[in-house]
Amino acid sequence: MTVVTMQQVEGALKKTVGRKGMSDAEIKSLADYVMSFFGYTDEVIDNRLTSGDRDVFYMLEEEGLLTTTQEEVLLKKGKLWRIHYWILKKDQIIRLAKMDEEGVVEKDEQAGVYDQVSDEEWARHKTPESDNTSGHPHGHDETH
Repeated sequence: MTVVTMQQVEGALKKTVGRKGMSDAEIKSLADYVMSFFGYTDEVIDNRLTSGDRDVFYMLEEEGLLTTTQEEVLLKKGKLWRIHYWILKKDQIIRLAKMDEEGVVEKDEQAGVYDQVSDEEWARHKTPESDNTSGHPHGHDETH
């Protein structure tokens, strides 16, 4: 399960509602507010929300940070009951949080060092375990 951090939520909010004039303090407060609903879960049942909460969620849905879904349950009396959920779009939040001000995804400088290593260099440093084609653990032939 993907987990988003408070910093990622704040970063995504800065790239969306922050560009519409929301201050850093307001963004931090909104991030706290959103995470108080979702915490370590992906979805929130709509029945739990007040009308004010729902207004905020609709605004976040317009910004692409939330989406909705519904489930239909058949009750014993034969009645159909619809349950509405709000879903945190974690992948979108993470993507937005990684973007710089021009909308380009920021590159992880430390991971970039591996991009500089040539294929020949990688091949020279392969271990027998990583080049195992015998089907046996650690490349050992059990007949010898």
